[in-house]
Order: sequence, then structure tokens, then C-alpha cells
Amino acid sequence: MFAVMSQSTKAAGIKVISGGAFKQVLNALAEQYEKASGARLDLTYRTVGQHLKLIESGQEPFDVAVLTPDAIDGLIKDGKVVAGSRADLAKTGVGVVVKAGTPLPDIGSVDAFKRTLMAAKSVAYIDPAAGGSSGIYVGKLLERLGIAAAINAKAKLIHGGAVADHIADGQAEIGVHQISEILPVKGVVLVGPLPAEIQNFTVYAAGVATAAKDGAKEGANALVKFLAGPHAVPIIKAKGMEPASRP
Repeated sequence: MFAVMSQSTKAAGIKVISGGAFKQVLNALAEQYEKASGARLDLTYRTVGQHLKLIESGQEPFDVAVLTPDAIDGLIKDGKVVAGSRADLAKTGVGVVVKAGTPLPDIGSVDAFKRTLMAAKSVAYIDPAAGGSSGIYVGKLLERLGIAAAINAKAKLIHGGAVADHIADGQAEIGVHQISEILPVKGVVLVGPLPAEIQNFTVYAAGVATAAKDGAKEGANALVKFLAGPHAVPIIKAKGMEPASRP
């Protein structure tokens, strides 16, 4: 299951950058990997858009990137990720969150979801300008549903991934965010996923950096294989995600 790594690989450590929705899965798998392999993982979480901007400006070196497939493919095209190293890992849908102890709103249909958002005093979601996958989707969804102006007039646009934390703190009445980022937050309740007709799944994929040094590259390749292995499936499901279909 685990690759045998040299002492230089273990000493070098592996720098991993990831989108926030994969955080709970990656934290759990990273702990397993470090114990079994002896390698040290350095994990950094931001929105996919934030990572891409930092990579483009040369401010974020990495050995393994866990981003969306489009982002990984773009980095491959730019020569920053090794061609053929991409592995699709997991996917997560978008859900609705409210503070624990409050009545659960009706989101059982598209019309009910629209009515719930319109009735809420405030709605939190990721600022699309921050480059978060769910924020970009929700922003476009509100436009498609014809309620963007009304909702954005009372929206709390969040930078980073802490939508559920803002609900727990009472800064917004209702939130729309990736399910895998809602579940670990205390003091909130996942009302449920968006109705199937408007649901959107974000896939997360891993790739190995072309700039990874020899020792780190060995470990990076082994880590990607580990994250894509069948043993990861129970953790993926337990953290509110689903295994991605792998080509």
C-alpha cells in the first residue's frame, strides 16, 4: 500500500496545497500516510483561485496540488504539473446550512429553495471573486434562478471557506456551501443537498509538480497514488464526499 521511501525523501518533506473542500479528507489521509511512510507533509489550504494566483506569481511552491481537474490540467499545460500525474480523487456537492437549534427550512424543490433564500434575512456564500468553486457556482445559480439582485443585497460574501462558521457565529441566517466543508463545523446543521436539478459537484484531483526536487518528487508520486487508492474511499465517504469517477 505504501511506497518505500529513501531517508532523503522523508527528510525533505512533501509540500501539499489543496482546495478547502478536500481538507477533512486530506487531513485524515495525511495522518495515515505520515505514520505509515515516515514522510512529513506540509499542508496548505486556500480556494482553488487563490492557489492558482499564487502559483502564477511564483509565490507558492508545491510538490503536490489537490485542485479541480481543470486547474490541474491548466497547470499541466503551463508546465507546472507533470503530464500524466493527474489522479481524480473525490467530489462534493453543494448544500444548505443553518445554525443548530433553528427550524430547518424547506429546500425540497427548486421553488422551495428559492423561497427559502428570499425569506432569509441574510445568506452567506463564498465570494465568487475569491475563486472558490462553490462561490462561483452559487453566484451563477442565483442569476439563473432570477434572484441574484435580491439575494446579493443581503448576502454575506465570504473569503476563504468559512461559510458554516459564519452561520454558527450568527453572522448570517443561512449558508450555501460545499457539503464537505459544512459537516465538520460545530453549532450548525446541514439542511441537505441542493435539489438534484440544480446540484453541482466539484471534483478534486491531485497532480505532481514539475518543480518538485528529486527527494520530494519520489514522495509526491507515492502520495498521489495513496490518495487515489481504494483504502481512501471509506474516509472520503465519512467526510461528506464521494469517490470521483476515474478515467
